[in-house]
Amino acid sequence: MLWIMRFSGFFSAAMVMIVLSPSLQSFPPAEAIRSSHLDSYLRLPSYQVSTSPHSLVDRFSFRKSSEFRNADECGFTDHKITGVCDPSLVHVAITLDVEYLRGSIAAVNSILQHSLCPENVFFHFLVSETNLETLVRSTFPQLKFRVYYFDPDIVRNLISSSVRQALEQPLNYARNYIADLLEPCVRRVIYLDSDLVVVDDISKLWSTNLSSRTIGAPEYCHANFTKYFTGSFWSDERFSGTFKGRKPCYFNTGVMVIDLVKWRRVGYTKRIERWMEIQKSCRIYELGSLPPFLLVFGGRVAPIEHRWNQHGLGGDNVRGSCRDLHPGPVSLLHWSGSGKPWLRLDSKRPCPLDALWAPYDLYGHSH
Repeated sequence: MLWIMRFSGFFSAAMVMIVLSPSLQSFPPAEAIRSSHLDSYLRLPSYQVSTSPHSLVDRFSFRKSSEFRNADECGFTDHKITGVCDPSLVHVAITLDVEYLRGSIAAVNSILQHSLCPENVFFHFLVSETNLETLVRSTFPQLKFRVYYFDPDIVRNLISSSVRQALEQPLNYARNYIADLLEPCVRRVIYLDSDLVVVDDISKLWSTNLSSRTIGAPEYCHANFTKYFTGSFWSDERFSGTFKGRKPCYFNTGVMVIDLVKWRRVGYTKRIERWMEIQKSCRIYELGSLPPFLLVFGGRVAPIEHRWNQHGLGGDNVRGSCRDLHPGPVSLLHWSGSGKPWLRLDSKRPCPLDALWAPYDLYGHSH
């Protein structure tokens, strides 16, 4: 709790208590499971493996994380099914890339620190660069994880220009293909962006009741939903008619609980791709990977408490200005927008709430 006092000048003590109300006790995770038998669809292409001394791993240095272990309440199970198919696991998917690598590592660290049963959390890392597995293992020696290669060419021709260049990166669209990338035995997954930290037990989010829905996410029905699509979209009944009989609300795709069984059965990846194809010819939206999810799932989302996505802390998509927390309790802090906490901290121009991200940062130095 000492770090709270160090940054108390940034915000009131009352705000700190709201943000950090979940227990800060943490426990070390269990033995890692290696991603040694991915099928041919997921295997890293050999020509992309770099042997250069200036490879991606050499460009970054992260401190080794603290050890974590399950609390006594987690119990001990002796499943005949082991590895990624173990039914007792909580599955979390997150991307790893050079630009956001520091954020991804901090996100993992925060999840482990606040999980009552961190040994039961299995991470699925989606990558378009190689050699990142070594970096993850050296930072989290006991972490349960696998690395999945996402081929940028799968989606490159479907991506249209956006209001911010970062939203045009192919890996930003890997979430569309999670059901294909992950093993069939993985029936549910939590997808998380790389610019967030979790300050509560991730198993609470995992236990979300999706009912008949395929995805769950915090919804924001007060937001102006029309602004996420162009005038030509709303004026054309062929497009706007997709929401007929639905009451769509905005939701942020950086925090989602996904029923992969239903996703695979219905084939939602193809539906998302179809809207991306329409966008290439008709320009029906301006904002990256979000609108296709709104088109497919808007009005069909299992609502999750807002505490699980206190988003917008990175400001807007242009200036990245400082933002305050939304009213209410907090379980997850999300720096969506153009302002990222690690960049603002390094520039010596942080926003007050960036102090809540800093304790999870394991970054050392670059070579």
